[in-house]
Amino acid sequence: MGVIQGKSQALEWEQARQLVVETVRQDRSDIKTESVPLKEAHGRVLALDLVSDRDYPPVARSLRDGFAVHSSETPGTFSIQGELRAGEAGTTSLPAAWAIEIMTGAPAPSDADAVVMVETVEREGDKVIIKDAAKPGQFINVQGAEAKKGALLIHAGTRLDASHIATLAMTGHQSVNVYRKPAVAILPTGDELVEVGDTPAPHQIRNSNSYALAAMVQAAGGNPVVLPVAPDTKEGLSALLEQGLQQDLLLISGGVSAGKYDLVKPCLRDLGAEFFFERVRIQPGQPTAFGRARGKFAFGLPGNPGSSMVTFHVFARAALELLSGQADATLQILYAVFEAPFRHKAGLTRFLPALLQGNGRLLHIPWQGSSDIPALAKANAFLIADSEREQWNAGDSIRVMLKL
Repeated sequence: MGVIQGKSQALEWEQARQLVVETVRQDRSDIKTESVPLKEAHGRVLALDLVSDRDYPPVARSLRDGFAVHSSETPGTFSIQGELRAGEAGTTSLPAAWAIEIMTGAPAPSDADAVVMVETVEREGDKVIIKDAAKPGQFINVQGAEAKKGALLIHAGTRLDASHIATLAMTGHQSVNVYRKPAVAILPTGDELVEVGDTPAPHQIRNSNSYALAAMVQAAGGNPVVLPVAPDTKEGLSALLEQGLQQDLLLISGGVSAGKYDLVKPCLRDLGAEFFFERVRIQPGQPTAFGRARGKFAFGLPGNPGSSMVTFHVFARAALELLSGQADATLQILYAVFEAPFRHKAGLTRFLPALLQGNGRLLHIPWQGSSDIPALAKANAFLIADSEREQWNAGDSIRVMLKL
């Protein structure tokens, strides 16, 4: 993978994201694993393939409440032999011209090949009248239909959701081998930042980025390690960068543009950093940088909250997921339809706050730029306005990236 040094040409966002994915995937051989109780495994990444411990179902079972029969004898009138409930061991055979009342989940008789739903029959005492022909295999879940013993059920590298937890429980796992959560250092920069509990002067702002990034890191499967605010001096910034590089991943907020006091990239270079890209053709987030120093990956994210959120979603989250052991990085992009006309200035791909409504239609949320946190709080998604298109009419579709 080639390294782009110095003031490189800006990349398209898809190209930059792919560069992150390919670079991190090639350099994650030292990810450690641990065992956690099953009840704590949701959202973790499975470290070992899960295989089936037996056939599922282990015996043929009924999929409906009804009557087990020989399909070749239907339609007709049948004597009722008895009843089978879920949790009972099934009878071994079914005599000709007989039916067995059976409940959903109960083991089917070995020679019955169909179940007729109770809603479709007539019962007269110990007889049942079946008016329609049953098909072989009807409403019977045969042994091994869901999974054969030894079959691969969940691939290693899968982030576990509720269905995976159910599968692990089904196969008898009280604990699970998962990848360790990566520790992600979050380093805010800028002399204008004050703590959340402070009263800022007119020229100051509260440090919201640390909290937002920490929340997104947690949602993406990492453990945030929030560092103190770095001052706009090389000495102070460099010391905190070295602290951040002791973690698995470093996210730096602010100080990545080309101004006199934007010192992140020079300080990282002094620490031996190599940069894979330093600019991306998006707004907000154009000066985003991705590199590696002291064997650890680092992202320089622009300091405005909107820029930090967008660039975390698009780039840093991919690295975090891969460092979590996930087999591939995810990006939730949907298509939605505009509720009202929308236009933007072509030339850059823009990720802008939007509200995806329950009917699948999209509203652009007006904002005053990437520092507009109130507009971000109203949004549940970012619309992706292509760089080569200026205008969308009501009813036109557009790509949408969901917020974490």
